[in-house]
Amino acid sequence: MTRNDLILLDGGTGRELARRGAPFRQPEWSALALIEAPAFVAEVHRAYVDAGADVITTNSYAVVPFHIGEARFAEQGRELADLAGRLARETANAAGRPVAVAGSLPPVCGSYRADLFDPAAAAPILDALIAGLAPHVDHWQAETLSAIEEAKLVRARLGDDSRPLWLSFTLRDGPDASATPRLRSGQSVAQAVSAAIDLGAAAILFNCSQPEVMAGAVEVARRALDAADAAIRIGVYANAFPPQTAEAEANSGLDPIREDLTPEGYLAFARAWRDRGAEIIGGCCGIGPEHIAALKAGLGRPTP
Repeated sequence: MTRNDLILLDGGTGRELARRGAPFRQPEWSALALIEAPAFVAEVHRAYVDAGADVITTNSYAVVPFHIGEARFAEQGRELADLAGRLARETANAAGRPVAVAGSLPPVCGSYRADLFDPAAAAPILDALIAGLAPHVDHWQAETLSAIEEAKLVRARLGDDSRPLWLSFTLRDGPDASATPRLRSGQSVAQAVSAAIDLGAAAILFNCSQPEVMAGAVEVARRALDAADAAIRIGVYANAFPPQTAEAEANSGLDPIREDLTPEGYLAFARAWRDRGAEIIGGCCGIGPEHIAALKAGLGRPTP
């Protein structure tokens, strides 16, 4: 693909599994289907491929101790990551067109909670996920990162793996957040861009935050990358939640979905991101195959 081509991501997995009747409860979240009924995971992957996604993401986000438990992770973490990678790889291979597999590396100490990040505790968890996913993925997607330090640890644990690294940060929500977008840690988007350059990332993305905060983040990232003459792609995959408080933890429960974020409503936001320089667009929690199909049909080149 050239730099002007749009890469279309998939959407959220957990809610789509629940919507389709897959086994789903807390604390396991989307990992429960992987454990008890993996056919549902493959079904969701196929739905996103059918909707037009160029990239499908491994269902490994909840394969972490605080979702599946310390003992189960120690016994089955790598095996479950391998299964998540294999299901995505098999779906991509059967697509009949080029579809890439992104290896999801979550914030293993807690989503939205930069204050809980412990590199010593996180390192062995990441190692198990990387080892399980490695045979199956085309690039690594460290996602929903609240702090730059989480991105640095991912890069370190990947070692000499030469596959592209995409770093995706989650942003503060709320009515005042769009004016000065920041990571949930309080670090600036410009700082995140600088870190992405230093870490050799192929893309910097923003995910699991409200659509309203994304355009400002894309603008800041575009200016910073242009100033540095850095050839890094910018991406967005927002969620469909109301604003989340500073105490919120992603996947702590089924948050309500905004009624205005229909496929057409989400497409309107995505057009603004595209116009501001986003080259990778998809959806996070609450954004389903119907939204991705609308993006496929409605997104073209940036407005002149």
